[in-house]
Amino acid sequence: MMKPVQWLLSLIFIVQMYVAMAVVAVVYFPYAVLHRDGAVAACHAYCRWVRLTLRLICGLQTEVRGSVPTGEVLIAPKHQSFLDIILIYGAVPRGKFVMKAILGWAPFLGWYAKRIGCIFVDRGKRGAAITKMLADVKSGQSLPGQLIIYPQGTRVAPGEKRPYKIGTAVLYAQLQQPCIPVGANVGLFWPKRGILRHRGTAVVEFLAPIPPGLSNEAFMAELESRVETSSNALQAAAGLK
Repeated sequence: MMKPVQWLLSLIFIVQMYVAMAVVAVVYFPYAVLHRDGAVAACHAYCRWVRLTLRLICGLQTEVRGSVPTGEVLIAPKHQSFLDIILIYGAVPRGKFVMKAILGWAPFLGWYAKRIGCIFVDRGKRGAAITKMLADVKSGQSLPGQLIIYPQGTRVAPGEKRPYKIGTAVLYAQLQQPCIPVGANVGLFWPKRGILRHRGTAVVEFLAPIPPGLSNEAFMAELESRVETSSNALQAAAGLK
């Protein structure tokens, strides 16, 4: 399909995606106020809607591979765009993200993120941010779910190199839970910036768990190796050279 047409379809998709966010947030609000399950249901409904309209409007298929965790685990995915958030959250039963503090003020998204148990971190304060994150995670452990943290801390475009940050290892050591690495190729189809959404099949892949008990250094090396190997293979299969 010609790029101008695909660009226009992508713009239509983006506009309706944000309208749908407001509609879902308002429709589910009474249920979400009464019970956390309502907020989780709203977020899952929104994820399904985004995947459906992405396929129908932009011709972009999405796929979740691997064994999706349902118990108390730490999930550490590759972060390339908003799409991996949609795919991962939509797949797990009770996800909760470690996310930038500024997002807590975003309309609709911020309130629902707090309601489902997300942890907000001020990335500019480093050591203080990690201390607060650990305290918030500990206080929120009564809320069951899968804690999702992006180990590189930000969106990373395919082919771009960014270091893996120690905060994931600190959480892994505190929680004493298995860590599930997740590879992705979604940035090839839904870039971190721009409007154009490309046709193809965007994939996130849940990998074998890393058991608790490794040292920080061993854990970080294993995590990076698994996530990067999976992501590189998915990107190569999709045509990235």
